[in-house]
Amino acid sequence: MSGVVVVGVDGSPSARKAAEVALGLAKSLGGSLHIVTAFDVDRSETFGVGSDEVKVWNSEAAETVAKSLGESRPGVEISYFAARGKPADALIKEAMRLDARLIVVGNRRMRGIGRLLGSVANSVAHNAPCDVYIANTYDD
Repeated sequence: MSGVVVVGVDGSPSARKAAEVALGLAKSLGGSLHIVTAFDVDRSETFGVGSDEVKVWNSEAAETVAKSLGESRPGVEISYFAARGKPADALIKEAMRLDARLIVVGNRRMRGIGRLLGSVANSVAHNAPCDVYIANTYDD
């Protein structure tokens, strides 16, 4: 039973752990992994001076974060996407677009006050069009 596994990343250690779990699940299911990074507004920053200036858009930076997690992973087809919007909404939209079998999210911000105020994992779990796997990404 293959399918697409969708995971959200933001460059944090917690997101890296969730991506590793998602990679393992995709491999076990004989499916593919789709890595999503969300960003709010597509702004640019200019680095350098004069003819050595380079403009970096945050949508490009978001995609770079996703790609860095997926490089050198044999055995699983991996795709990447940088989506404009809130992380939970971006994951849900991508899962719907790809008819995903599973969304993997980390449990960051699901303790203490974050549990009361909400988290990406909580929003995804309540609104996903498919199964949701909440990976334990805490060190303790």
